[in-house]
Amino acid sequence: PLPSSALSQPVTPELLVSPSSQDGDLGSECPEDRGNWTGRLDFLLSCIGYCVGLGNVWRFPYRAYTNGGGAFLVPYFIMLAICGIPIFFMELSLGQFSSLGPLAVWKISPLFKGVGMGTILIVSLVAIYYNMIIAYVLFYLFASLTSDLPWQHCGNWWNTDLCLDHHVIKAGNTTFPVNITNTVSPSEEYWSRYVLHIQGSSGIGDPGRIRWNLCLCLLLSWTIVYLCILKGVKSSGKVVYFTATFPYLILVMLLIRGVTLEGAWKGIRFYLTPQFDHLLSSKVWIEAALQIFYSLGVGFGGLLTFASYNTFHQNIYRDTFIVTLGNAITSILAGFAIFSVLGYMSQELGVPVNQVAKAGPGLAFVVYPQAMTMLPLSPFWSFLFFFMLLTLGLDSQFAFMETIVTAVTDEFPYYLRPKKASFSAVICIALFLMGLILTTEGGMYWLVLLDDYSAGFGLMVVVITTCLVVTRVYGMKRFCRDIHMMLGFKPGPYFRACWMVLSPATMMALLVYNIIKYQPSEYGSYRFPAWAEVLGILMGVLSCLMIPLGMVVAVFREEGTLWERVQQASRPAMDWGPSLEENRTGMYVASLAGSQSPKPLMVHMRKYGGITSYENTAIEVDREMEEEEEEEESMM
Repeated sequence: PLPSSALSQPVTPELLVSPSSQDGDLGSECPEDRGNWTGRLDFLLSCIGYCVGLGNVWRFPYRAYTNGGGAFLVPYFIMLAICGIPIFFMELSLGQFSSLGPLAVWKISPLFKGVGMGTILIVSLVAIYYNMIIAYVLFYLFASLTSDLPWQHCGNWWNTDLCLDHHVIKAGNTTFPVNITNTVSPSEEYWSRYVLHIQGSSGIGDPGRIRWNLCLCLLLSWTIVYLCILKGVKSSGKVVYFTATFPYLILVMLLIRGVTLEGAWKGIRFYLTPQFDHLLSSKVWIEAALQIFYSLGVGFGGLLTFASYNTFHQNIYRDTFIVTLGNAITSILAGFAIFSVLGYMSQELGVPVNQVAKAGPGLAFVVYPQAMTMLPLSPFWSFLFFFMLLTLGLDSQFAFMETIVTAVTDEFPYYLRPKKASFSAVICIALFLMGLILTTEGGMYWLVLLDDYSAGFGLMVVVITTCLVVTRVYGMKRFCRDIHMMLGFKPGPYFRACWMVLSPATMMALLVYNIIKYQPSEYGSYRFPAWAEVLGILMGVLSCLMIPLGMVVAVFREEGTLWERVQQASRPAMDWGPSLEENRTGMYVASLAGSQSPKPLMVHMRKYGGITSYENTAIEVDREMEEEEEEEESMM
């Protein structure tokens, strides 16, 4: 008798063997399996870890406070509903439906593959500087492992005569008023003169020498990231169990510590007092939309990548609401943790809160560390704070890397999928080398340039294009039908209205506002030279230029007149659709290469006996399509 393995292998008639595999070995034709998430929570926690990043701690609280305090929550939640949730859901649906990365997913309309290339360019630039911020966090993390924080006092070699230690003021029983307008806190000098050593550089054109301690921190952070994404989502999906949940634990600890300090309410009052007159200015609405946009990480391809490792029927509708609302709540909580400490600090220093409040790296590396020195057990709180920032930053960085690796391996599955680990290593090393300029004495100028321009209007253009292609070119009806096939229900009128009109319109407004209100970059009092600005703008424009470039390539690949070529290239590719045979129902049946099953549905019934609820959906969708075709024929 034949060995059982020969029986389970379907015997292929000679005619069906593709010419490329004359030996009849079909196995070599199939790329290695992509893999899936291993656990049920892997996907959800990865999304939460990706969306909840450093911005929630250092951008949101400051944005809320400058744009009307508590009143800012009104435009924030409205913008969340208009262009946060719908686009988040759209990106997850595209990824889960096709099981493809952000480049290969453009089989949906090959004409627009440039959008995917633009995404990858943006993500690569962001990954370079985001890891540098993690390197700064590591630097401070190690610096906190002392009994006395190094930024506590003046009198170190890096301090200047302007340095003023608040402990001295407190001790001196302020009978004489201390003039603190033109003085500098020790933490500020520690950051700029010791960590960055920025006095060694005259500007962006003169980076100076490499700071070796920063360079080693950068190397360490890349090593950590590499080890976590070594096995793709199989390994990073387990690391997020820690990195996505632990920040919440620390945030609650910092919150309790902050609220129990004297003067805490002073800061919280600043943060939350609603000033409703702000709502009449367009700036506040734009700021709210920008905050949502960057905070949810829409358009970076991270969500699409994560969803592409899901099983076909995973309920991403529910996950969308969990992640987007969880992200909003985290931002608001972080605001309390930050502003309660700022209130305490303003009371200690005897200055109003608005003089100590800052955003961005200034908050994380200057103001908050200075507040930490005023607390008992300061090294412990400092360590906790930076450990929180580390875990917040790391899982966002995993997502960026996973996006780049998945995008390229899905383009060349035969060559790269078996070598995914070594390919990830190559990318990590390349991005580390590009990031070396950020470890120089003038590296901060480069970091600001990257931060301001890499994911600015380029990202907007990418998301607007994606939205329009899916709804106009691919067709709203088809997209809704795909979701129906996948989740068992059609998206309601709210999602359809947002996808068709509201989201693209809002983002167009953002884009126009960004261009009109363009302000050159600056760092402190330093103004960037013209060439640096041009370089920055080119970074943004380059990602947009990928779109027309991709169009040209796609049109050249087709045949016929120009218009025929464009039409051909904008239609979905032959193999567009669910990646697994058993999920291909309706119009996707038998469109896979080498597909020999007449109707997966019949196969399914034979295999499993009976019809599941998703089979029912598939039958409904088929019936709907037949009815629509009949209608069209009767109209002809």
